[in-house]
Amino acid sequence: MDAGAPIGIGGYEERVIATLDGLAIYARDYPPLAPETGAPVVCLHGLTRNSRDFEVIAPRIAALGRRVIVPDMRGRGKSANDPDPAHYVPAVYAQDVLKLLDSLGIGRAVFLGTSMGGLITMVIAATNPDRIAASVLNDVGPQLNTSGLARIANYVGHVQPVASWQDAAVAARSTNGAAFPDRLDDDAFWLAFAHRTFRARDDGQIELDYDPHIALAFADFDADAPPADLTPYFEALAKAPVLSVRGGLSDILSQEAAERMRAVNDRVDAVTIEGIGHAPMLDEPDAWDAVLDFLAKVE
Repeated sequence: MDAGAPIGIGGYEERVIATLDGLAIYARDYPPLAPETGAPVVCLHGLTRNSRDFEVIAPRIAALGRRVIVPDMRGRGKSANDPDPAHYVPAVYAQDVLKLLDSLGIGRAVFLGTSMGGLITMVIAATNPDRIAASVLNDVGPQLNTSGLARIANYVGHVQPVASWQDAAVAARSTNGAAFPDRLDDDAFWLAFAHRTFRARDDGQIELDYDPHIALAFADFDADAPPADLTPYFEALAKAPVLSVRGGLSDILSQEAAERMRAVNDRVDAVTIEGIGHAPMLDEPDAWDAVLDFLAKVE
């Protein structure tokens, strides 16, 4: 399997490639809508999410003159589930991303990673630093809060289907409402959120759009143990320009942890999005302005 014949849908082309172990990985490929202005941008989603998380900002970035690649990590969205759940780890995801980029003829890119996507980006920086032109870390860093990880461990893998999209919106609000307190009464926001994170099954039921076995990554989670310190990975990443975006209410990336990233390299750009938890969608005005300014500075 190679990059495959593209299918034009909604401003992007659909790609399917085979990973090193033969799994099928899907990606959206947005061509630049203006003369190319810099390296392509690779958008990497969080643990339980998929490429639809970037359906608003990916076309915006393409309109700036950059190609945008947005994969579904294995076990999510239109990518295949892995028969061995032990492969649901950032090191394997990083291999998948690099194989995808190789298949598309992309040697160097700007990486935009939300949560787990930022961890994948740091792994790539540590192993293949020449592939990273710059990076945006969305509500993630080398040091993560145990409280936020415990919250994720408590819900990931619980994929009980619901009967309707309205029920899915209610479920999405229940799980994610604390991250968007100003949108709690915005039914349209939560219905759109549900369509990004759930899928319709053949029997008409609606379920979360990921393999529940990704929860095995948290099987040995110990809330009393300090999380791993990935500072050496971040040091490799920070050799290229970095923008840190933090939700002001985040329980994953504390203000202190964000400041420590700037202590590693004082050239790291940083912005806090007030009133948002984990993680900003990046279409918030302050977040988008920061991304826009950052991309204008990197080739």
